[in-house]
Amino acid sequence: MAKAAGRKKPGGGGVPEWLVTFADLMSILVVFFVLIISFSIQDEQKLQVVAGSMRDAFGIVQTFSRTAVIERDGNPQREFLKSVTYEPDELETQFSEIEHDRFSQQGPEVNTYQNERAEVETDQRFALAAASIQQAWRENPQITTVSDNLILEETEEGLNILIADQEGRPMFPEGSKYPYEATRQAIAAMAPVLQRLPNPIRISGHTAAGVQYVNPNYGSWELSFDRANITRQILEEFGLSDNRIEAVIGRAETEPYFANDPYLAANQRVKITILNDDPPVPVALRP
Repeated sequence: MAKAAGRKKPGGGGVPEWLVTFADLMSILVVFFVLIISFSIQDEQKLQVVAGSMRDAFGIVQTFSRTAVIERDGNPQREFLKSVTYEPDELETQFSEIEHDRFSQQGPEVNTYQNERAEVETDQRFALAAASIQQAWRENPQITTVSDNLILEETEEGLNILIADQEGRPMFPEGSKYPYEATRQAIAAMAPVLQRLPNPIRISGHTAAGVQYVNPNYGSWELSFDRANITRQILEEFGLSDNRIEAVIGRAETEPYFANDPYLAANQRVKITILNDDPPVPVALRP
């Protein structure tokens, strides 16, 4: 049976059947490898054309819905959002004009509306700033070793960024105004984020109680101010404009972070405050 299956067809002019099958298989493999090579060298424009043709062929309709997104300048985790621009539609423009005309004919309640709107925008701005700063810290592996020393908190005054000592893990060498390298990189990573904000910035240095200083002419007041000033210099070195600084202050031991225990290491810190920049209250229109 095996010999009969391997014989050529009568006539002697044909080829074995297995050779035809083998040739078909080789043709398929060649086409397969050509496809692999063609897809490995991607032409983005051609891919867009192909994708569009497929959508048209299958009748796919792409829809978008607006959600509560606060990524105005693009989230650092999503680079593509930085190139997206907002285009107001006609309905929104008409609504804005109607609202403007309505409020221009009203009295003191205009101030309340504008103040509430400013508070919402400030909260969103601070939330985005905090997320961007945390993302910048996460991207640097050296900063993650001191992540417990970096604290973000929102207060009535603004957004506080604390660079605080922890037990056994100081951010500055003892008695020195110059930070450790990890501290310096944490400060530098914040500069581009702070530069994008319109708010003024205040920097204050703080020390813990009970610290002994070798030089009697260089104590907690001098050290707290010098650390705040060095922080300002690092921020400006990495992109923060000097006109954004509202004040650089040395507080010494006067404002402990833990008032019930002023000797704790965490009281020794540098505080960078993004201040609330309340818009001026417009004068009420006379009737």
